[in-house]
Amino acid sequence: MEYQILNTSTCLLVLLVFIPTGLGICPSSCKCSGNDRNVDCSGRNLTVLPQGLQDNLTYLNLSFNQFVDLDHQLTRFTNLRTLDISNNWLKNVPAHLPKSLWELYATNNNIKVLQKLDTAYQWNLRVLDISRNMVERAVLINNTLSSLKFLNLSSNKLWTVPTNMPYNIETVDLSNNFLSQILPGTLVRLQHLTSLYLHNNKFSYIPDKAFDQLSQLQVITLYNNPWSCSDNQTIPYVLQWVQGTAARVVGAPCAEQPWPSTVPAPGQPTALDSSPMIKGTKAADREASATAPEPTKVTKTHKQLKAKEVPPLGTQSPPALFPGTDSPDGPQEAAATRTILVQDSTEGNASLAPATGSSTTPMTLSITSGMPTNYSKMPQSTTTTLRKEEATPGVPSRASRWQTGLLCLALLHALALAMD
Repeated sequence: MEYQILNTSTCLLVLLVFIPTGLGICPSSCKCSGNDRNVDCSGRNLTVLPQGLQDNLTYLNLSFNQFVDLDHQLTRFTNLRTLDISNNWLKNVPAHLPKSLWELYATNNNIKVLQKLDTAYQWNLRVLDISRNMVERAVLINNTLSSLKFLNLSSNKLWTVPTNMPYNIETVDLSNNFLSQILPGTLVRLQHLTSLYLHNNKFSYIPDKAFDQLSQLQVITLYNNPWSCSDNQTIPYVLQWVQGTAARVVGAPCAEQPWPSTVPAPGQPTALDSSPMIKGTKAADREASATAPEPTKVTKTHKQLKAKEVPPLGTQSPPALFPGTDSPDGPQEAAATRTILVQDSTEGNASLAPATGSSTTPMTLSITSGMPTNYSKMPQSTTTTLRKEEATPGVPSRASRWQTGLLCLALLHALALAMD
């Protein structure tokens, strides 16, 4: 009887000793749930793993602590699915992580290199987030990470898009790096990729055919990159790809300069079109073309003015230059050429007269067939007379009628004096 009692006491003692280690007790510095298999130890200023963690954990949150090194310390959690080691002082991804992991979050640490052995045996990993670190190089082994769907390497110091990314991946975030090149074949196998984030990098162009195999792509971000929009050798590929892809492009390259060639695209303004005079010219030409499909007398007159130079009239007024001209020769002639193109009717001349800054309406030249090129020296009365005569050919002008009337009055006055 005493022997049985002794054996029973021994068994109870063994159970009391090993049960806490085998089944686990929630550490005092952590919060546990799900039969103590989900453990949250975040924000506790921990530098070492707390005592009492059971081996069959499925969720472990060690974020916002002071961990510097976790190598070989997490291997025993063979059922672990989610591990969060973000916001610590880790210099590398912990070595020998359990192969059961589905999700690994290691954001905001001091990781500088993603080594090939960090992910070589993570066949079950679906989410890998190494964002907001100092990663300059990410080495991935071909045909590894076969289950990975989401890769976040944003806000690091990468210069080249990582190669050997798993072919089943669906989302890749490489934004906020220093990326400037994509090596040939880097994206060829990613036929399941649906989201690609490349904004806030240093891309000046995209190599030819780099995006051609992304058949399932749904969204891509390209804004805030220093695109070489004037480089006709390298930039056309990405511009053509953006035009032809079915994916949603956020921040299309060279959106304000879609045609990098030296010849402007149809409907695109040229450098000369930026002046107010030319803008007015184009607007007036569009209005004139809508109402007068046949060539007008103004057009013929313009050709005459360009064909020969007519001597100036006898009466001249002091020269009145356009604003910004230094001499009456040359600049005035160029201004005259522009002004002639502005209007095709006398109504347009009246609306543009205040803007020319001259007492003479510039557009009277365009309807006068015998006018000199230095039109700014002409008196206004002569210009008005010529405009009316050209506008109504065959009908006596008002000045002619006044002259005839004055002549008649003079004759009548002479006859009256003779009779006296």
